[in-house]
Amino acid sequence: MASAPTVFETRYAQMFPKLEPAEVERLRRFGVSEEKYFPYPGLKEEYYLYDFEPDPEALGRLGVETERVVVIVRPPPDVSLYHRKSNPLFPKVLDRLGRDEGVHAVVLPRTEAQREFIGGLRLPSVIVPPGAVEAQSLVALADLVLSAGGTMNREAAALGTPVYTTYGGRLGGVDEALIRSGRLRPLTDPRALVLEKRSAAATPVRRDPALLVETILGTVGAQPLREESHPITPS
Repeated sequence: MASAPTVFETRYAQMFPKLEPAEVERLRRFGVSEEKYFPYPGLKEEYYLYDFEPDPEALGRLGVETERVVVIVRPPPDVSLYHRKSNPLFPKVLDRLGRDEGVHAVVLPRTEAQREFIGGLRLPSVIVPPGAVEAQSLVALADLVLSAGGTMNREAAALGTPVYTTYGGRLGGVDEALIRSGRLRPLTDPRALVLEKRSAAATPVRRDPALLVETILGTVGAQPLREESHPITPS
């Protein structure tokens, strides 16, 4: 649910990314008491993508021209995208991207209805894969990610890819923290999109999963959590 942060659960505790005090207070309505709140450093995506290496052919297989600005787009969960009042921003963003000759936008639909509708628009700069694809490689190789929220936004942040969120509801604590740190950008107007090739200086944030395992074991044993000693490893 949109207002609940990403969580790992054990029988005795619930583990969350480190949050601001006000955000921790919001967890109470989800049944998380102070005794069961155990924070861990960073995003969970930084741990499970620790040894991830993208498929260098992922874009080429879809016919993406990499000299253009490559954008990976994840629509909102609304099944009826043509019903504009459900998410008025997305159709406008899609139209802008789809008519820009300097862009190649790969749209990853959530449903077959979305796939048929977006494909039927025949926007010249939009590519809709015919079936399932390995999205993490696309995100890692793209210049920009545009998503309505959820895992793809956090994976983009972990992989060092610039990312915008078009989610219109109340953001979760993790997304709010990413916005404060500049790793996630809220988008309310298609004209605010910055379409440019990605900087070569952007690098993923990778965290040793051993820290997370030790932290989980610590919560089960009700032991105090230590500070992170495993370094963040750049790619």
